[in-house]
Amino acid sequence: MIFPGFFSQPLKYNEPLFRPPGEARSAILQATIGCSWNRCSFCEMYTSKKFQVKPPDVLKKEINILANHYRGIAKKVFLGDGNAFVLSYEKLLPILQEINTAFGRLQRVSAYASPKDILDKTPTQLETLRSHGLKLLYVGAETGDDELLSLINKGETFASTSEALLKAHSAGIDTSVMILNGLGGRNYSHQHAKKSAELINLTNPKFLSTLTLSFPMGEPHYHNRFGGDFELQTVPEIIRELRWMIEDIDAERVIYRSNHVSNNLVLSGTLSRDKSDLLAQIDLALNDTNL
Repeated sequence: MIFPGFFSQPLKYNEPLFRPPGEARSAILQATIGCSWNRCSFCEMYTSKKFQVKPPDVLKKEINILANHYRGIAKKVFLGDGNAFVLSYEKLLPILQEINTAFGRLQRVSAYASPKDILDKTPTQLETLRSHGLKLLYVGAETGDDELLSLINKGETFASTSEALLKAHSAGIDTSVMILNGLGGRNYSHQHAKKSAELINLTNPKFLSTLTLSFPMGEPHYHNRFGGDFELQTVPEIIRELRWMIEDIDAERVIYRSNHVSNNLVLSGTLSRDKSDLLAQIDLALNDTNL
């Protein structure tokens, strides 16, 4: 099926523009520009931007432009940029109301969110946002290991991340959690994998994805920003780290994907149902003499 509306942009976006793979056919509204934290050692996505919140009148106009352009095509709306959920409840609710009025029936509205963004809202506020269509939050947990979270200057902990995810789930909001393979290098690999699995087991998100650490500004740049002694892993070591995490995950009905452009190995399945199959695919890759 061809979706002609997705080959043109009805809005002039503040580039670069990022969205999760699952939002490929979503209408994208930049409710904010950049990332409110923007200090993580590994991330260069929004370093060219200064964080801004778009004025309500601008957003209203853009929502209506998007609705007119994608009517009958897009069933989902994604709120950008880096963590649009940082917006207060008082600012988010009118945006959702305007989206619902302009688009009519939608499957969902989603956004990137930090754990702090979720914890800053009350359970009642989260439930109300959910009732107005905000059904999915993408949370870059990166790791469940507190030492590594500190070294990458994430501004979060295992406790804050798990509390936020559980709080969202209690309000009926699904989460998609991202773990960054290779984040700590060789020295922190095992603890990174084990604690990340522990985080997933405790919170049981609907979706889990793994990405692999990359160096858009060069490996030395990351060395300078990383708070510890970073030793680059080989591809087999990164895949073995992934195996350690997968084999420790016992959460149920977690839809898992490793299909980002950064990944060395493409995997998909549902944990823990498909764990043995996923581990078999990982072992097959590890036994590949070309690695």
